[in-house]
Amino acid sequence: MVAIESRSAARQARAQLRKGRYGVLATLSQRLNGYPFGSIAPYVIDHAGCPVILISRLAEHTRNLAADGRASLLVHDHAEDAQAGSRITLVGDAARLGVEPAIRQRYLRLQPQAAQMLALGDFAFWCITPMRIRFIAGFGEICWISAEDFGSLAHLQAAEEEGILATMNGNHGRSLSRCCLRFHGRAAAEVTMIGVDFDGFDLQADSERLRFDFAEPAASALEVLDRLLAMASQATRK
Repeated sequence: MVAIESRSAARQARAQLRKGRYGVLATLSQRLNGYPFGSIAPYVIDHAGCPVILISRLAEHTRNLAADGRASLLVHDHAEDAQAGSRITLVGDAARLGVEPAIRQRYLRLQPQAAQMLALGDFAFWCITPMRIRFIAGFGEICWISAEDFGSLAHLQAAEEEGILATMNGNHGRSLSRCCLRFHGRAAAEVTMIGVDFDGFDLQADSERLRFDFAEPAASALEVLDRLLAMASQATRK
């Protein structure tokens, strides 16, 4: 087993979680006397760096969480050899969220198909606050990460994110398309920035969502914008 430096591991684990769209949600079954109950759940990372899920009040895991909020979320990188790939198991406490427009807007930008579920009226957002994280970077590269290390960064506020999205989508659309080609090798006709944070940003490139990580985490909204413009400039150079 190879030890991973905690700061590096926390950053890699955050990148894994931000890149993912779906995970295995494990809750404690009320129907089966506390046995682990796993199910697939789409998620989005909120402005505080915590995973948020959208689940129906009729779902088995909703019943479980309402009785006992302890849960875990497993996200992996879909490598051809699953045991050689990276994965993160975030263990924490889930709580139902109230009506929060900023969470709704961010969730729908990153998981637009959720609009159909919200229209049904019986779905609610739940947030999982990390308690501890198990991260496997690859075969034999394993560590536990504390919640403090995992969430050590400050985070963009909702208004800051929306301002950056408006700037980039309004003034730098062509540069975003070039970023898709330069950093992901994807040629896209229609590109929109749908999310941004201190670790990087997300683009919707035609029907594909692409994740871009900064070389180093940013420390302010201004620094995020500077890094975005630097990457856009880099993408335009031959």
